[in-house]
Amino acid sequence: MDALDRDIPDIDPARPTVVMMCGVAGSGKTTYATALEQRGFVRLSIDEAIWAAIGRDGAELDAAVYEEHKRAAQRMLDGELLRLLAGGRSAVLDYSFWQKTTRDRYKALIEQGGGRWELVYLRVPAEILRRRLARRNQLTGANAVTVSEELLDRYLAGFEAPLGEGERVIEQS
Repeated sequence: MDALDRDIPDIDPARPTVVMMCGVAGSGKTTYATALEQRGFVRLSIDEAIWAAIGRDGAELDAAVYEEHKRAAQRMLDGELLRLLAGGRSAVLDYSFWQKTTRDRYKALIEQGGGRWELVYLRVPAEILRRRLARRNQLTGANAVTVSEELLDRYLAGFEAPLGEGERVIEQS
């Protein structure tokens, strides 16, 4: 069992758990979320929902058009999350959760839905993110959203790292 496997929670049959992935693009959120999915969590992904709706990389769109698709995907996935919680199912939100206000909103939504939340922050040095994204930018598909150097710089500058929010930090190198 590697270090990442040791950090993956088990499903609690008594109360559904929602794992909120948090990290900058390229930090490993989808890899971690997929491992949870293999353990029985339902994975909800904004990137995959957008890809399903438009059939291409959201980075190819004008920023305003992308935001419209993102909001629509988020509304749909929020409804699915509440249905899962009502049915006693655990889920993992394969989102970036880069703003504290968004994390707080989802924590409240999860609790109102009868679930408990876990915030998992994947902290990765910028140089490693750049290498990972350079490889990922060569791929296509729902989980290969292109992130340019300039966009990564904006993501890093605007990312609000969780601190004292009940987060579990996983250092990656």
